[in-house]
Amino acid sequence: MTPPPSTSSGHATPSYVRTSQGPFLSSLAVDRALLPYDLAGSVAHAEMLGRTGMLTAEEARVLVGGLRSIGREVDAGSFPWRSELEDVHTNVEMRLTELVGTVGGKLHTARSRNDQVALDERLYLRSAVRTLGDLLVQLLEVLLARALDEAATPAPGYTHLQRAQPVTVGHTLLAHFWKFDRDLDRLLATAVRANVSPLGAGALAGSTLPIDPEYVARRLGFDRAFENSLDAVSDRDPFAELLFDLALLAVHASGMGEEIVLHATKEFGFLARTPALGSGSSQMPQKRNPDVAELIRGRTGRAVGDLVALLTALKGLPLSYDRDLQEDKAIVFDAVVTVGGSLSALTTVVREMAFDRARLRAAAADPELLATDVAEWLVARGVPFREAHEEVARQASAGSGTFDPAALRARFPSIGGDVATALDPTTAVDRRSSPGGPGAAAFGRQVALARERIRSRAESLSSLGRLVEQIEELVKEEHR
Repeated sequence: MTPPPSTSSGHATPSYVRTSQGPFLSSLAVDRALLPYDLAGSVAHAEMLGRTGMLTAEEARVLVGGLRSIGREVDAGSFPWRSELEDVHTNVEMRLTELVGTVGGKLHTARSRNDQVALDERLYLRSAVRTLGDLLVQLLEVLLARALDEAATPAPGYTHLQRAQPVTVGHTLLAHFWKFDRDLDRLLATAVRANVSPLGAGALAGSTLPIDPEYVARRLGFDRAFENSLDAVSDRDPFAELLFDLALLAVHASGMGEEIVLHATKEFGFLARTPALGSGSSQMPQKRNPDVAELIRGRTGRAVGDLVALLTALKGLPLSYDRDLQEDKAIVFDAVVTVGGSLSALTTVVREMAFDRARLRAAAADPELLATDVAEWLVARGVPFREAHEEVARQASAGSGTFDPAALRARFPSIGGDVATALDPTTAVDRRSSPGGPGAAAFGRQVALARERIRSRAESLSSLGRLVEQIEELVKEEHR
């Protein structure tokens, strides 16, 4: 009879991971990142087993103590990973048995790797959202600060990449602020929806033993335990939502990156080509390329691809757990790292970018930008909008973007007033005082709301941070 495979430590490889396809089946290279969350979930599970009488108080104490010893090994960088074991869960269980003896084999009572990994992933998601949220708050703070710096700097606004109406640089920066604020809102909402513990679902149908999933949920800071065991082990909605949030966030960062690339060209000349934007050319001494913005733009494809990859893996999977789900972690980890790096880089660029105010002011003085002002000036004096639009369009076309007050009076003799007020570029922005507009009063209201939004988001992240810290402390605290 052939003996079971063994390792240098003398411990047999568990039968459930013995296979000739070990390297292909192994997820250890990826899921070892879940180790802190696996330890915390195991501590809560061991405590629950003791509370329900499935383990003696001493057995539960020994298990928790052993798990915390592993936590100290992790902190010291001395945890002995065993590559022949296919995942993080088996590594923890085998090391625990090495430390505490045969009682270590009782840790997996009433638990499956199916509900175990689902738990670890939700704990990871919580931590990832906290980290990404902190990066987003930093970006929001920098965008708001720079918007205040450039509150009075005139700039042309664009549609179809053609000059359209006058705005300010500050107003433009706040437009990006609100996009990233929505991204943060989505991430926080995803964390709330994901805050449900799947532990206790077992492989798919719970357990015949007297488990207490609600205790584990409370101990780990979840709002509640799962409703349905089949759903609990198969649900990857939280990861799918996280990847959508990150893909859209990356798209928003890419859009801002594209504007930085354009505005740093000589054709636009709105941004100085400073070292913060990127590097020079290896051959052309005069070049300063917007590499950072280009990489932010380029890496967006990875975030979008990660979302598509997960949705494709989930498509058509039957209940409940399928090995396809092993592929979710590498995808999500990649997106979190990629988007987090882009956020950090974009924050630095926004903080350090230098605007050419003279070039912006000259561009904002283009008389074509005032075409809508002239049309609305006529509307305010009783001219139907379509007639006003037609006449202003005719003059803009015939006069290279300039407008003739005499011709307007000849076309609409009853208008009265001085159209020169509508043709003054220095007051064009302030006239846009409608809610959400670039005028000074409307801009001030935006700033007040932005400040409150940052405060509110930081508060939400602080609450989420306390849950993250609760998990970290669970592995470190003395057994009670």
